[in-house]
Amino acid sequence: MLLWLADFLAQYFTAFGVVKYLTFRAILGMLTALGISLVFGPKMIAKLNYLQIGQSIRSDGPESHLSKSGTPTMGGALILLSIFISTLLWSDLSNYYVWVVLLVTFVFGAVGWVDDYRKVVEKNSRGLPAKWKYFWQSIGGLGAAIFLYLVGSTGAENELIVPFFKEVALPMGIFYVLLTYLVIVGSSNAVNLTDGLDGLAIMPTVLVGGALGLIAYLAGNVQFADYLHIPYVHGAGELGVFCAALAGAGLGFLWFNTYPAQVFMGDVGALALGAALGVIAVIVRHEIVFFIMGGVFVLETVSVIMQVASFKLTGRRIFRMAPIHHHFELKGWPEPRVIVRFWIITVILVLFGLATLKLR
Repeated sequence: MLLWLADFLAQYFTAFGVVKYLTFRAILGMLTALGISLVFGPKMIAKLNYLQIGQSIRSDGPESHLSKSGTPTMGGALILLSIFISTLLWSDLSNYYVWVVLLVTFVFGAVGWVDDYRKVVEKNSRGLPAKWKYFWQSIGGLGAAIFLYLVGSTGAENELIVPFFKEVALPMGIFYVLLTYLVIVGSSNAVNLTDGLDGLAIMPTVLVGGALGLIAYLAGNVQFADYLHIPYVHGAGELGVFCAALAGAGLGFLWFNTYPAQVFMGDVGALALGAALGVIAVIVRHEIVFFIMGGVFVLETVSVIMQVASFKLTGRRIFRMAPIHHHFELKGWPEPRVIVRFWIITVILVLFGLATLKLR
């Protein structure tokens, strides 16, 4: 929105021409989202406390979590508000990739909102029934997958790129829709499973989102893409503004979500942010790299799958509790130790994922 205004004003004041630079708008987008989160965070927390929209805690979990009962949740709405405002202000709104990511984020956020609302406001412990949650997630994921498949104008946009190899790209054809659907819905639920400790989910989301923003910038620049032997995706660079806004909003939220948390993200934030990361990874054609960088999300999801499968098949549990961050808590690790070590693992994985851009 402000890009159009700056283009107009640049006719009279050349200084406004700097706004056309993508990197400059990404920085402003990050600062805008960060500012919105920090300014409105205390007001939202106070309002949630007033409305008594607090988190209920499982009695079978770690005892240290019982003190968290009543902590305001649905704070993810603040993250989404910051992202939407910042992206709409600083991105090129004629770019359809921006709208795809915004719509996917909105749909998954709406699903999470309804689930949280039923749990904490209506006091319905089931929340949104699993079949309906999965149905609406599928609508959002399939809708985005089909649209991206139809608008893909080059072969590279519908190929699965394998890192470490310059010339290895697997044509997906119609299976591109299935891959996109699985990545979006899978990453959405993976981030939601990770959101179990103070700051555990939001910092890896910020790190992975920032890395995807860098990849989007490189993939959207024909010279960088050619130099790095990665697919050139026209217009993908504009997603760097969204990723910067996501990082800024996430850091602003972490200010209040760090241990001991003043507010929780809730499904409204976790489902939406996970879906946003997934759809961006698909657009920039780096699904496998996203899988590597989001290793903490993968680990949490796999631990739940293994736990459920083991219990159903053998009647025995592999971990003391799933997702796996609770397993380490029950082993005696203090909560901050679990959180920070998972952050460190994410930093290592993100750096390794970025290194694959050159290891070809």
